[in-house]
Amino acid sequence: MKVFFFLTINLFPLLMFSQERPRPVSPIGGDRLEQQDVLQKPPITAYKIISPAGDTTYVDTTLTIQKYYKFNYLRKDNFELVPFSNVGQTYNSLAYNLKGEDLIPEFGARARHFNFMEAEDINYYEVPTPLTEAYFKTVPEQGQTLDAFFTINTSPRLNFSLAYKGLRSLGNYQHQLTSTGNFRATLSYNTLDERYRLKTHFVSQDLLNEENGGLNDLALQQYISKEVEFEDRSLLEMKFENAENVLFGKRFYLDQEYDLVKGEDNKITLQYLLDFSDQKYIFRQASASQFFGESFRNANLRDQVKSRHIKNIAAVTYENSTLGRLTAKAGMSYYNYGYNSILILDENEVITNRLVGENYSVGAAYANNFGAFRIYGDGMVNLVGDFSGHYLTAGAGYTLNENNSLIAEINSNERAPNFNFLLNQSDYFDYNWQTNFENQSLRSLNLKLDSKNLLDLDVAISQIDQYAYFSRNEEGPVKPLQFDATVNYIKLKAGREFSYGKFSLDNRLMYQTVTSGDEVFNVPAFVTRNSLYFSDDLFRNALFLQTGFTLKYFTPYEMNGYDPVLAEFYVQNEQELGGFPVVDFFLNAKIRQTRIFFKLEHVNSLINGNNNFVAPEYPHRDFLIRFGLVWNFFL
Repeated sequence: MKVFFFLTINLFPLLMFSQERPRPVSPIGGDRLEQQDVLQKPPITAYKIISPAGDTTYVDTTLTIQKYYKFNYLRKDNFELVPFSNVGQTYNSLAYNLKGEDLIPEFGARARHFNFMEAEDINYYEVPTPLTEAYFKTVPEQGQTLDAFFTINTSPRLNFSLAYKGLRSLGNYQHQLTSTGNFRATLSYNTLDERYRLKTHFVSQDLLNEENGGLNDLALQQYISKEVEFEDRSLLEMKFENAENVLFGKRFYLDQEYDLVKGEDNKITLQYLLDFSDQKYIFRQASASQFFGESFRNANLRDQVKSRHIKNIAAVTYENSTLGRLTAKAGMSYYNYGYNSILILDENEVITNRLVGENYSVGAAYANNFGAFRIYGDGMVNLVGDFSGHYLTAGAGYTLNENNSLIAEINSNERAPNFNFLLNQSDYFDYNWQTNFENQSLRSLNLKLDSKNLLDLDVAISQIDQYAYFSRNEEGPVKPLQFDATVNYIKLKAGREFSYGKFSLDNRLMYQTVTSGDEVFNVPAFVTRNSLYFSDDLFRNALFLQTGFTLKYFTPYEMNGYDPVLAEFYVQNEQELGGFPVVDFFLNAKIRQTRIFFKLEHVNSLINGNNNFVAPEYPHRDFLIRFGLVWNFFL
């Protein structure tokens, strides 16, 4: 890491001043340029964003209601999530996307992974001049969140970018400090003949949360009854104030392509992909808490688990203008997950320290376009190794015009449950297990309609066999379990915006039902979000204003509980939560390339108070005044 920063610091001045800019050429018959020609800037569409899959978009500095929805800590639309009271804590899920394309188990502590940047979250860039973006937003108490990004092309063929997303927030309740950091660096390169292409990135992440276990029994009564003196949330007592967990991650990613044959109608491409990832999760507590049962020690509890995953994929692709794009690929994965020592509970129960091995897989992919109609498919299967499994994704799409398109897709994924279902060690006695769970099997059918004339519609029908989940009864500890029947889950999501003059109403409605397995798979029946807002250009088009109200509501359901030892959500069927509206007032503005956001969160709680929950014992966020901006610099 030190070497990386040393090279960055020393090479940055050279790269900065070697940026290639278009040189003005004097017009024939003159030795001077018109001033507007010299100052002419590249169009915004020249600043390209390239996804890991190769899809290209461009920097968008507009201000829309969708941009407002993404102006949050995750930088994503969180319609299907409920945030905990402090920024940087976890989110409870209102719905699930069950598409899977993994062949071996994932790392655990999934409640910490909402802001964990995976390889598919890292984009690459191509820009005619240096580009900087700064994101800033206030937090509930003592801190802020900042996401700063810089990218530059030192030549038309070489680009690199640096970015850092940091957060620190004390929060309104006792012992809930959050402190997170996501550093990422990318580099992309094409040779002059464009036969060789390289995309690579490095990511380093640390996500720390203080844990308090939620409100204790007395504080629950005070919170639910809306006692005036406890509107100062720091006076409410928590279950404990001496624990924290943190997720660390480092990843080196390399994607290389070389065109062995490059013709107008035929192309053969060799590809090699390397994903080298390390993750570490730590739970530590100064003294044992009775809420988690008996412990092996009374003080300085520390659970630590590490994982290393090295994925290699080699592929050859044949592309023909008529036959389409066909890929054959082979992969090898090395995994090493576990702890430093074997745990002997008694002479009949020994828990191993590590799961280590290699898996070898093969697969294929195909894609082709037939005018407005396109088909695609991708799949792999494990052939050799300790884990069996496969994934298959296939779909077809039809584009009627730029305003209307339809996609149908099927997905099948079978693999072992996540590693912390299979092996876990802890200083708490009840959090130690080693299981022989069967593979979990997912199948889903998705239909998606994008229509500006009608509505946006997304339908997902899913089945899960051998569903792995965490659960606890009212008195017992959290345990990993596997459901021996089939979970059938249906999700229907629709959206449409209506406009009249300068007023607009944006609507998103989701309906869900679990026809079998609802005792282990809990979701609300309805979720809705509606925004009524006014927008207009002011001050001779120098400022674009957008202001209005957003209402979000979900029906009551048996909301999952949160366990801080595992950093996982667990199924509970004792408490039904939800069924309350949250109204936000927002005022957004755009001045040149700067988008400014002002928001009054949960403004309706000023009228009727707040005694709502985001998980059992965890209170919902109170009224907040928040401010932030996104600022792009085009040098």
